[in-house]
Amino acid sequence: MPSARDLDAVTVDAMGTAVELVDPVPALREALAAREARYGDEAVRAAFAAEVEYYVPRAHEGRDAESLQRLGLACTRVFLDSLGGELDAEEFAPAFVGALAFRPLEGAEEALGRLRAAGLALACVSNWDVSLADRLDEAGLGHHFDAVFSSAEAGVPKPDAAVFRLALERLGVDPARALHVGDGGGDRAGAAAAGLAFEPTPLATLPERLGLPPLP
Repeated sequence: MPSARDLDAVTVDAMGTAVELVDPVPALREALAAREARYGDEAVRAAFAAEVEYYVPRAHEGRDAESLQRLGLACTRVFLDSLGGELDAEEFAPAFVGALAFRPLEGAEEALGRLRAAGLALACVSNWDVSLADRLDEAGLGHHFDAVFSSAEAGVPKPDAAVFRLALERLGVDPARALHVGDGGGDRAGAAAAGLAFEPTPLATLPERLGLPPLP
């Protein structure tokens, strides 16, 4: 793998690399119960899994506020249909989206701080809708990134190289001087297609792998 002196930039995947989803089941159960719809954890978790399966390949369709609202409504319908209830999806959609919260993965914030302290430009590159930057801010990580690009902005998801190219153009960095860290095959293949080196998760150990000193 390259060392830090071989690099000008690091791009970072979001979900499963920098952030993780806070368990949404308690919040969803509470929102459902407030509407006289009571379900157990197992049923809510299964319905949420069905929604995730629907959302992931369509995340890039949430390109702006209007299309993101449509996507959120469609995801809410999938969730409610899986439960088999009769709640109105349009009414429940704000509660469904509001139940989603993200937090940094262990060691991610320190790792990002060490990468920045070493003078490396940082970009988040992820298969996500247009809300990615807001979600990173909510998780307390947004300030670490010089650029944030989602598949929604690129118009196509990874492993297409487009989102990587957009990020490197914004950073003004040659692909040969950049490395991507991610947790899936799409990250590895997309980085290769764009000419970046690749390192797998965990992000927490990347500074050591690049030979960086600890923060003072």
